[in-house]
Amino acid sequence: MNNSKSDNIKAAITIGDINGIGPEVIIKSFANEKLLELCTPIIYGSSQVFEFYKGVLGYDNFKFQVISDANEAVDHKVNVIECWDEKIDVKPGTATEMGGKCALLSLNSAIEAVQDTQADILITAPVNKHNIQSEQFSVSGHTEYLKRKFDGENIIMLMCSEELKVGVVTGHIPLKRVSESINSELIVQKLKVFSHSLINDFGISNPKIAVLGLNPHAGDSGLLGSEEEEIIVPAIARANEEGIQAEGPFSADGLFGSKSLKLYDGILAMYHDQGLIPFKTLAFDSGVNFTAGLSVVRTSPDHGVAYDIAGKNLASEESFVNALYMACNIHHARAHA
Repeated sequence: MNNSKSDNIKAAITIGDINGIGPEVIIKSFANEKLLELCTPIIYGSSQVFEFYKGVLGYDNFKFQVISDANEAVDHKVNVIECWDEKIDVKPGTATEMGGKCALLSLNSAIEAVQDTQADILITAPVNKHNIQSEQFSVSGHTEYLKRKFDGENIIMLMCSEELKVGVVTGHIPLKRVSESINSELIVQKLKVFSHSLINDFGISNPKIAVLGLNPHAGDSGLLGSEEEEIIVPAIARANEEGIQAEGPFSADGLFGSKSLKLYDGILAMYHDQGLIPFKTLAFDSGVNFTAGLSVVRTSPDHGVAYDIAGKNLASEESFVNALYMACNIHHARAHA
């Protein structure tokens, strides 16, 4: 990601699942003190958890200070706010009820800081979508929870790298519900948010968006499905009428495997795996998850909790670092719009 000079941007950072790789990638990122010139990190979590992982990983050069309020955050320091009082049994690589509870406490505290303008941007470390479930968190992921918390009417999950930005029409829903969930109005809404974000958040003038079909070979002229002709083609026409440069529908396998991919500033997929599998194949280590359409800037690394490598000093911090850079860059772009 492009470097951006900080005006003391305060970054609210969640710890994620304490038994996943979230704490590790945070430690590895800020062990490099040059990153502290980018923003002022405020991590919502636990000093005990960080001390545990410092010992396990051998990162004695990771320094932090505990504060009680975001307003106490000191520039060029890693600031940690305690989100729970009890001593936690950290079990790297294990899904526990306590891991989900702590992840939600961290997330809610960071959200409140942004809502109260004590922090400028939000970066979320990965959570386990199962153990975080509760009466309060009864949705399928961060994106849906943040939509509710920030009253986001029209949002879109974008997976971003330097070369590729992929959005999805339907997010975390079962595959069997995808066809019944898409309609022309929804596609047009997603194209509007996508195009607006490319212009205002990423500085791309007159962006072109490629729209994928739902079925193999984009329906093959109706032979393999009617959604393209009945829903997607009319949606693209409506978007064009409203000044959005959208083309398609394209066959997903053909577009991602061709040189034509470089002709577009964004790709709109119909469902989660259609867009994310090729994206992560091309940019797994460097990709960033960005929630476009929210009133606040929220990014996240594009990986999950990765229990299989948690606590083994194998996790790469590249995606988390890129998420931090991207959030700061978008914050600057919006501030100077």
